[in-house]
Amino acid sequence: MALTGIQIFKLLPKTNCKECGVPTCLAFAMNLASGKAELDSCPYVSEEAKAQLAEASAPPIRPVAIGKGVRAFTVGGETVLYRHEKTFYNKPALAALVPSDISDADLQAKLKAWNAFQYERVGLNLRPEAVALKDVGGDAAAFAKAAKTIAETSEFNLVLMTEDAAVMKAGIEACGFKRPLMYAATAANVEEFGTLAKENNLPLAVKADAVEGLLPLTEKLTEMGLKDLVLDSGSREIKKALEDQVAIRRAALKDGNRQVGFPTITFPCEMASNLDVETLIGAMFIAKYGGIIVFSDFSGESLFPLLLERLNIYTDPQRPMTVTEGIYEIGTPKEDSPVLVTTNFALTYFIVSGEVEGSKVPAWLLIKDSEGLSVMTAWAAGKFAGDDVGMFVKKCGIEDKVKHKEVIIPGYAAAIVGDMEEELPGWTVTVGPREAAHIPGFLRSR
Repeated sequence: MALTGIQIFKLLPKTNCKECGVPTCLAFAMNLASGKAELDSCPYVSEEAKAQLAEASAPPIRPVAIGKGVRAFTVGGETVLYRHEKTFYNKPALAALVPSDISDADLQAKLKAWNAFQYERVGLNLRPEAVALKDVGGDAAAFAKAAKTIAETSEFNLVLMTEDAAVMKAGIEACGFKRPLMYAATAANVEEFGTLAKENNLPLAVKADAVEGLLPLTEKLTEMGLKDLVLDSGSREIKKALEDQVAIRRAALKDGNRQVGFPTITFPCEMASNLDVETLIGAMFIAKYGGIIVFSDFSGESLFPLLLERLNIYTDPQRPMTVTEGIYEIGTPKEDSPVLVTTNFALTYFIVSGEVEGSKVPAWLLIKDSEGLSVMTAWAAGKFAGDDVGMFVKKCGIEDKVKHKEVIIPGYAAAIVGDMEEELPGWTVTVGPREAAHIPGFLRSR
């Protein structure tokens, strides 16, 4: 049975050395208890304590790092079933399938198109992470050639999909420097694939026909010294696949079953005949509880909503999504362009900036830090008060960018006009629309 944070703390050296990355041994103990840290992070723990803390220090679902470079990702490491209980940490990776017999020209065209799918949102770059290369016909040379092209000419990381050890070895030799995920060890090849994974220090996917079939495979692989495993329960029927995801998560978190305490990989590409349905299935797995989700292709109309769903689900529900305080250019504003100010709640920013952009009137949008609150809530809480907003306008640097002295505030914050004018002598404070939908008409009519 897992130890509590206090029980773990009693076994730690209590030096508060901070070398583990947190300020105190008590904080480190709490992280160990919740599965958010590993015991190896403490340089001074005794061997006796290590033996007692082995169970408590291991996260219930092991975090597995895959890939190298800017699109490297970690899956697993989760400690709760439901996002409102705490938060989800390691977002699922999105991958697209490529057959190994694809022509060079077609592969390059796909990689170029897929690489362009990058979206800026709340200061983050949203993009897919991986390409799943599937062996076709057992041609090791073709498999290795495609793997080498993906690894060397794109940012994408790889899932190498073959059950042939010779083909897998060729793929690893071509792209092993990218730390690909090997897919998949089965009952028929578990020893060969386990040895390959161990020799090359690579993460390994494990596939069976059912959740129960995974248990002897993961047990054997962990006995071989492998820790970075990813699970595929084998189901390609939608209802059963979802049940398997929930069963694996519950068994790891609620029952403490270490044999299934690993992230999963799912294949919407094998559950539907078109990308639209794959997208719906993928959206389900983002919520519950896919670690890697493989599609037959990427397209903007399916990928963008999936990336947004992933962003929203893997954001701490106790911390509102925010944008950075500062000056934002909408269009190509000039010295005489209007200046608007609002709060840094992400939804407020995107709605307001979208309406300003839709007006076709270039403008300066000032974002005031309101601790992630909307305009009305921030005003009521004193986070969008007239003197604070006025001081922000004065110090943000907008006076160096415009030749006029007029700032437009949200209609819901009309009460702050007087205090703003006191803080900004010589400025005109104009009350704008209450609803963002009225901003385009308001700006065009000026």
